[in-house]
Amino acid sequence: DQSELHNAKDLSAAIGIPLPTVSKVLKILTQGNILQSHQGSKGGYSLARPANEIFASQIVEAVEGPVAITDCSSADGCTRNCPVSTSWKKVNSKIIGALGGISLADIAAG
Repeated sequence: DQSELHNAKDLSAAIGIPLPTVSKVLKILTQGNILQSHQGSKGGYSLARPANEIFASQIVEAVEGPVAITDCSSADGCTRNCPVSTSWKKVNSKIIGALGGISLADIAAG
């Protein structure tokens, strides 16, 4: 739910991941406009927009940067014109398309 607030400590306990790691990921997702941070004693984190408007591609890019399975498939990667670079770019485009077709709501629904 977009309006629900969750704090780092409770999330850490619920998923069994150390608090420093959870805090770091929450900060990254906030910087990537996936989450919003709410300050104060009753503060925490909420989704920045509805779950059906947040896509796997956006989450991956927020955490890892632009999706590129090889250097030659990245936007500013390899400038050589080798015979496989076009193929890798096609593969990378399909991966980005697939990730862009899966919303956070889809992921949560299983």
